[in-house]
Parts: sequence; structure tokens; C-alpha cells
Amino acid sequence: MEITLDMIKTLRSRTGAGFTIVKEALEVSQGDMEKAIVYLREKGMAKGAKRADRSASNGCIASYIHGEGSIGVLVELNSETDFTARNDTFKTLAKEIALHVAASAPEYLSIETIPAEIIEREKEIAMKEIDPKKPQEIIEKIVAGKMQKFYEDNVLLEQRFFKDDTKKIKDLINEAVAAIGEKIEVGRYCRFQLAKQAIYSTL
Repeated sequence: MEITLDMIKTLRSRTGAGFTIVKEALEVSQGDMEKAIVYLREKGMAKGAKRADRSASNGCIASYIHGEGSIGVLVELNSETDFTARNDTFKTLAKEIALHVAASAPEYLSIETIPAEIIEREKEIAMKEIDPKKPQEIIEKIVAGKMQKFYEDNVLLEQRFFKDDTKKIKDLINEAVAAIGEKIEVGRYCRFQLAKQAIYSTL
């Protein structure tokens, strides 16, 4: 059975799990949504959804300076409790995300933080690259695929982890949520680079 983007989006909204593990769950369950949810729960990856409405007001700020100081990064990683903020797993995650930001230079924190005009611009660019004679459903799938590629290139949570491209940054966070049992989220980040005009920042 073909696993569609709509199926992936639906399961992600119900479980809070990352794109990669959600796709895997749907493939294993052959598209059965309820069986896929059971699969994610068995993996401990559906816990994040239960905590989505919890407040993450504690946390830590991780920093990373590359080389002789040519790149600098600050990342604010939030948790529900101060106890978790002092957890080694949590601190390691914050540091890994800071390293990733230094290496991959994401322009946006999440898809939701991308300005609407940027999304429309990218969709227009995608449309111009497609033969207008193609069926509308094919065009929509191609545009969706190109937009997903844009997100993976430019959005922190959607980017593939530079140390392990089988996982996205949001997958790392979801794994930590499952292991620690608290809501965890990136609050803000800032990346500075010498001799570059662009400074990526959510501060």
C-alpha cells in the first residue's frame, strides 16, 4: 500500500512523532492508522503528543564556538522541570542541536515560523518547474515533495541530523521526550558567522 503525505501528516498530528518514525510505522502496519499508533507506542514514540499542551518553561542554553571563533551558536532548549534541565541526556541533546545549527545553518525554527510570503514564493517556484499539462493530482504531489525538500534544507526541526541522516532534529527531540517523559522543545536559537551577511536567529 502506498503511504501518502496526508497519511503521514494525520498520524503525526495524532501522535506527535517525527516524520521518519511515522512513515516507518505506517509501512509496518500497511497503512492501518490504529496499528501504526500501537507500533509507535510500543517504540515509546507517541508520548510526545500527550504532553503537547504542557508548559516547557525551564531548560538550558547551550553554546558552541567553531574553530578559531568563525561560527558561534546559542540554543535555548526548554523542558517542563528544572530537574530535567539538569539531566545529562537533556544537556547532551542541547549541545548536539547547537552543533547541528553550526553545521547546517537553518533559517527557520519550524514550518510554522516561516513567513507566509516565503512559502508562497517557494510554491510558485515549484510550480514553474512543472509541466502544466500534467494531471492536477500529480502537480500537487510534486509541489508537496519540493516543499518538503525546502523544509528539510531550511527548517531546523525538519533538517536531517548532520551526524545521522536517518533522523531529523525533531526525531531526536521526540526520542528524548520518550526517554525522559517530559515535553521538550527548542525555544530559540541564534547563529553568527564571520564574513557572512546572513545571521540566522530566532531571538
